[in-house]
Amino acid sequence: MGRRLPKRLDSLDVKILEGLAIYGPRNLTEVARKVGTSTETVRCRLNRMSSLFWLGMSANLYHANLGLKKAVVFAEATPGYEEILIHCLEIKGFCIYLTRCYGMFEGYLGIYVIPKDHETEFEEFIQHVEKLGLVKNMQVFWSTCFHTVNRTGKWFDYESGTWIFPWDKWIEEIQAEGTELPDTLVDPEDFPVKADEIDIFILKELGEDATISLSNIAKKLGTTLQSVRYHYEKHCIGRGLIETFMIFIMPFDRAVSDLYFFRFKFDSRETMAKFALSLLDKPFVYIVGKVLRENAIIAQFYLPKPEFRRFVDSLVKLIRGGFLQSYAYVVQDVRPGTWVSEDLKYELFKDGSWIYDHKEHIKNLHDLVERMIPKKKQAL
Repeated sequence: MGRRLPKRLDSLDVKILEGLAIYGPRNLTEVARKVGTSTETVRCRLNRMSSLFWLGMSANLYHANLGLKKAVVFAEATPGYEEILIHCLEIKGFCIYLTRCYGMFEGYLGIYVIPKDHETEFEEFIQHVEKLGLVKNMQVFWSTCFHTVNRTGKWFDYESGTWIFPWDKWIEEIQAEGTELPDTLVDPEDFPVKADEIDIFILKELGEDATISLSNIAKKLGTTLQSVRYHYEKHCIGRGLIETFMIFIMPFDRAVSDLYFFRFKFDSRETMAKFALSLLDKPFVYIVGKVLRENAIIAQFYLPKPEFRRFVDSLVKLIRGGFLQSYAYVVQDVRPGTWVSEDLKYELFKDGSWIYDHKEHIKNLHDLVERMIPKKKQAL
């Protein structure tokens, strides 16, 4: 019987994750070659990490090149309506992530991708949720595409096989960072639709599972492998429809760690850029986005509870030093049934544009409220 591996990431696991971040989950042979092991060992390690650490691999889409504008919504629930609110905030096909959260409020965090020129209608939908008395407060932040931060060996001690968190060195690193942001964190000049229907189908499949073969996608679509390969290489990759492949994993003990969503505000673009750049190779960061037309960023973190307190202490130091203006955060609930995640709806893309039926969304919202809440309890 082989040696039983501990229920934590070891040095080879981290090297494999780092290889996936560089070469992608569709090139396991190259990952294996670079880390000095066999492809079969890589597959076995990935299966183990999937079962122990919630490992998932998907395409992170560059929504700005799909004619979609990203919105982040913080919704503070009216007491008693917390479990109902998740259903009311869903907009089928355009709500890609919705999770119960607590901290600065009890409610939900939602991430939406809204077709350009429909921003006002989406905000009107949010106002309808407020008027129905389901929430005490709602905030909408329009964002750039999210920059994916995959796991690297940064802050991993290969000798001891443990993660380290040198917060003081991080503060020094922020000061020394440059100010040139990657394209993902720069306000887009436009939100063009660079995809066709075949592209959208391919992106939908890769969003569900980045390791799916192009031949399987061709079978599902009912077309040739040559056609799918052409669209994948020339459109999905060539036109920048995929930002990168996201290697999602919870590397720390889930029993003593939490998932957070932060918003940071800065006095200048320079300090914002330095702070954002310092996050792009850290093991506790998943995604980073910039609030459009503001010196503010939003980010999703995963941290052990003791390190979270040290992280907050570091933020306090940055505020006292005049580097950071303010921050706010919510803790995400990761229990089953408290969150939903949805990929692109292929059926909602026709003739080069998205079908966004605002009237239908409002009708569905009111119908849902009438079914779930007695009329006497509804807000006037």
